[in-house]
Amino acid sequence: MKNKKLQRYLMIGGLLLALIMFFFLIGRGKSFDVHEQETGTKGQDENLIVVGISQVGSESVWRTANTASLQRTFTRENGYFMIFDNARQKQENQIKAIRSFISQRVDYIVFSPIMEEGWDDVLLEAKEAGIPVILMDRKVKVADDSLYTAWVGSDFKQEGVDAGTWLEAYLEQSGRSEDEINIVVLLGTAGSSSVLGRSAGFYEVLRTHDNWHVLEYAEAEYTTAMAEEEMERLLTKYKDIDVVVSQNDDMTFGAIDAIRHAGLTPGIDGDIVLISFDAVKNALEMVEDGVIGVDVECNPDLGSYVQEIIEALENGEPYEKDTYVKEQSFTKDMVGQYLKDRTY
Repeated sequence: MKNKKLQRYLMIGGLLLALIMFFFLIGRGKSFDVHEQETGTKGQDENLIVVGISQVGSESVWRTANTASLQRTFTRENGYFMIFDNARQKQENQIKAIRSFISQRVDYIVFSPIMEEGWDDVLLEAKEAGIPVILMDRKVKVADDSLYTAWVGSDFKQEGVDAGTWLEAYLEQSGRSEDEINIVVLLGTAGSSSVLGRSAGFYEVLRTHDNWHVLEYAEAEYTTAMAEEEMERLLTKYKDIDVVVSQNDDMTFGAIDAIRHAGLTPGIDGDIVLISFDAVKNALEMVEDGVIGVDVECNPDLGSYVQEIIEALENGEPYEKDTYVKEQSFTKDMVGQYLKDRTY
C-alpha cells in the first residue's frame, strides 16, 4: 500500500514539474516575427531586405521565365528575403497578397498587376504603411501616381506598332499591299496593360490601311488551350482569314494547332500569316522555320531592373519612375543568330 502511495506522489510530482517547466519556457519565449512565422527561417537573417512579390500566375512560358528572373535576383546571397505569391490570374488574390505583405511589414512590394484598374485602395494602404511599391511588367491606372514608386517593363504600344510595321513591309514585299487583308486578333487577359498597349499600337498602323479589316477580336486569356478553341471557332466562322495577330506565344501555339487541324498551312509561305509576341525560344524556332512571320520581343528578365531601383532607394539615390527594358523583333532572316543563347 505504501509503495502505491509513493508511486502516486511521484507521478503527481512529475506532472507538476512538467507544468512548471512549460510555463517557465512560455514566460521566457520570444514573440516571433511575422516573417519567421511565414517561413521559419527569417529570424536567422535579420539584415536581409524583405521583398513581397505577387505574380500574375503561371499561365505562359514567358511568365515562368519572368518568375525565374525574380528568383535568381532576390536571393539570400544577394541580401534579400523573398516572400512569393502566385495570384492565379485573379485580382482579388493579388489584393489579398499585397495586404498580407503590408501586415507582415515587408520592406518592398513588387507585383505585376493583372489588370490596370482597381488598385487605388490597396496601394494607398501600402503608401500609408511607408512601403514602396514597384510595378513590374504591367501598369496600373490610378488617380494618384504617387501611390506607386516605380514601374519596370515593356513598351507595349510600341510592340503593337512594331507588329503592324512588319505586316506592312511583308505585304509590300509579297506584292499584296493593295489586297484586301482579313485579320483576326487573339487577345490576352482583358483589361491588362499588355493587351491595351499592343492593341492600341497595332491599331495605330491598321487605321492607315483601308484595306486591312479586323474580322474579330477574340479573348483567349494568354493560354494555349483557349487560343486553340477560339481559333477553331474563328476558322469555322470566317472562311478567308489572311493574318492572325496573337498577343503572346502560348496563344500562337494554340492557333497553329487549330490551323493545322483545319487542313491549312500556317506561315509566311502558307495560308495564314502569324504575328506573335514574347519571343520565347520555341516560338523563335518557328520563326526560323517560317511558321511564325514575326515575333515581337517582350523581355521577361526584369529581376535585375527591379533590384537596381531597390538599391537606389536603399542608398537614397535617384531613380527613374518608368523604366523600359531593351527589346527587339525577330524575323526569319536574322533569328538564327539568337537561338543558341536563348534561355527561355
